[in-house]
Amino acid sequence: MTAAADGTRLQKVLAEAGVGSRRASEELIAAGRVTVNDEVAILGRRVHADVDVINIDGIRVPTKPGLVYYLLNKPVRVVSTAHDPEGRPTVVDIVPSEPRVYPVGRLDWETEGLMLLTNDGSLTLRLTHPRFSVEKEYLAEVDGVPTRAALRVLREGVELDDGVTAPAKVQLAQGRDDSAALTIVIHEGRNRQVRRMCDAVGHPVRRLIRTRIGQLADRTLKPGEWRLLTSAEVRGLYAATGTEPDPLDAASPDSDAVAANEPGADEVSQ
Repeated sequence: MTAAADGTRLQKVLAEAGVGSRRASEELIAAGRVTVNDEVAILGRRVHADVDVINIDGIRVPTKPGLVYYLLNKPVRVVSTAHDPEGRPTVVDIVPSEPRVYPVGRLDWETEGLMLLTNDGSLTLRLTHPRFSVEKEYLAEVDGVPTRAALRVLREGVELDDGVTAPAKVQLAQGRDDSAALTIVIHEGRNRQVRRMCDAVGHPVRRLIRTRIGQLADRTLKPGEWRLLTSAEVRGLYAATGTEPDPLDAASPDSDAVAANEPGADEVSQ
């Protein structure tokens, strides 16, 4: 694909996307670190931000106008879908109504913690598709105190009715007579996976909170509060999904899968 004769100068688009100043963006271009539609860009290149695919060091830079990214601390008893036929409150009710956004993955009715909502279909598909294996960290309060053997099973793989879970990172954060707090990091997204893992080793979950998505965490958000992601955080989420190109990136933010909020293999409730 040849360079666009019209459009906006690449360094301006990068600066407006939050990469840095125009001077810093020019330095990135001059160093050969920026590509446009898989071609190494040169100074003077013009682009169409709503069409062209722009990467820095192989990581996507979201430049399409109107993209928004919300980080929400989901409270309990809120549905993680764009619409609920039973009329219960949804996560979409908490954030601004315009532009229209959709939840990335789901947390169940009684689970709280961090969720992303966006109209960026490419990022949504990357974060929810099992191919990309983005880590999610949970804090689980469970009945009883797991033994070393139980913790080993959680780490190495638990036999569930839909197969053995992938290895997980599990630490005993605190234990007392009748309960314990566990930190659990998984990269799968089976339905109610963390709860079923704990049930399987004899320690049902009392309370479950998602505390991290990829490298994204925020302890300052109270339940029901939300904030916009920074440009660096958005690029970090793209980086967490890997750098290889993928045909899923061709999907628009309003693709049928996203608009319908249909869960994929990795977009299910915890």
